Amino acid sequence: MKKSLFGYGKTTKALAKKFGGFDIYDDCFSEISQDEFGNTFLPVSEFDEELSKLEIPSPGFPREHTLILRAKNLQSEYDFFYDVMPRSVWISGTNGKTTTTQMSQQLLAKIGSQMGANVGIPLAELDSYAKLWILETSSFTLHYTHIAKPEIYALLPITPDHISWHGSFEAYVRDKLSVLERMCENDVAILPELYAKTNSKAHIITYKNEEDLAQKFGIDSRRIHFKTPFLLDAVMALSIEKILLDTASYELLNDFVMEKNKLEEFYDRYNRLWVNDTKATNEDALMQALNRYKDKKIHLIIGGDDKGVDLNELFKFMRRLNLQIYVIGISSDKMMAYALKHGIKAVKCEILSKAVNEISKELKKEEVALLSPACASLDQFNSYAHRGEVFKECVKAL
Repeated sequence: MKKSLFGYGKTTKALAKKFGGFDIYDDCFSEISQDEFGNTFLPVSEFDEELSKLEIPSPGFPREHTLILRAKNLQSEYDFFYDVMPRSVWISGTNGKTTTTQMSQQLLAKIGSQMGANVGIPLAELDSYAKLWILETSSFTLHYTHIAKPEIYALLPITPDHISWHGSFEAYVRDKLSVLERMCENDVAILPELYAKTNSKAHIITYKNEEDLAQKFGIDSRRIHFKTPFLLDAVMALSIEKILLDTASYELLNDFVMEKNKLEEFYDRYNRLWVNDTKATNEDALMQALNRYKDKKIHLIIGGDDKGVDLNELFKFMRRLNLQIYVIGISSDKMMAYALKHGIKAVKCEILSKAVNEISKELKKEEVALLSPACASLDQFNSYAHRGEVFKECVKAL
C-alpha cells in the first residue's frame, strides 16, 4: 500500500524530504519522475485510491478537488504528527494569527517552545522533543484535521474570509470551531464571546474585546506598548503565558519587533506618509487599518482576489471616512461597482504602479497613502510580501 501527498507545497515538500517513499500528486505534474529521497511525482490521473493507505493534502489544497473526493484515508499534517506531538498551543482566527503566534514564541522560548505550521515552518521541521509547539493554525488545516487537538486553543475574532474555498461563511466558522469537539476537560479554549456556547469539554474562557480579555487574566494593558489592532494579539499572547506559567512578561513582550507588511509606515522623498499593509487580505484587517488613520484623509489602494467575499459592509463603513480609493487587480470591476453603489470616489488603476502614481498627484503631507487591499495577492503577485515589495519600490521611484 502506498502513502500519498496531494499538492507539492512547503508542507508536503518537508514531509517528503523527512520520510521519503511518498507518491506525490499535483496538477502541474505531466509525467512520472522521482527525487533523491525516494518519492515519486505523478500526474493526478495516476492516483488509485484502492492502493493508497494514507493521503495528506497541502493545507490549502482545494476541498472539491478530485483527489480529495476520491481519497479514503485523508488526514492533515496535524493528524499525521499527533502521536509524537508535544503539548501544543493552536492559534487561529481571521486576523492576527501570525503576530500572536510570534509574540507567544517570544514569551515562551525560555521554556523550550517552538513555533510552526501556518507561520511558515512545517511540522516536519519541528522537534518532537520540544517542550511545546505553538502552531499558527489556518482554517484550511482545521478543515482537514479530524484527530489532533491542542491543550490550549486561542481563537481570535472570526470575520468573513476564504469564502470561495470554504463555500460559505458558516462553513468557514465551523472549521475554525471544529477542534473544540475533540478537546478534553483539562484543555483550555479562549474564544470570542459569540462562541461561548460551542459544544466542548474544554474549560472555555470568552472575551468581548482586548480589555475584557486582559481583565479576565489580570493583565495590565497599560504596560503593553502595542496599539490596536495589535493590542489584542499582545493580550492573547500574555494570556497564553499566564495559563502555562502564571506570569506576564511585559518587558519581553514589548521587545517584540513587528514583522514587515503590517501597517508598516514609511515616508517618500517629499516627506509624505505611506503605509504598507499588504498583509490585510480581508475586510476586517482593512477596517482595522482605516480606524487607525480615521482622523486623516486616506488614499486607499484596494483590490486583488476578493476570495468570493461580499464587501458591501466594508464599503458602507468607508462612507463615513474622508477617503478615496484606487482600485487594482482582478476584482477591479467589482470594486468600482461597489464604489459607485456606495458613493465613494474611486480611480480604476488595475496595476499597483499606476495606483501609486495617481495617489502621488494628490497626496498632501497631512494625509496618508494606504495599501490595505482587503484581497489576496496571487492574481498579480507571487505573495502578499511580493506585493508589499513592489509597493515600496514604486513609492521609492517617485
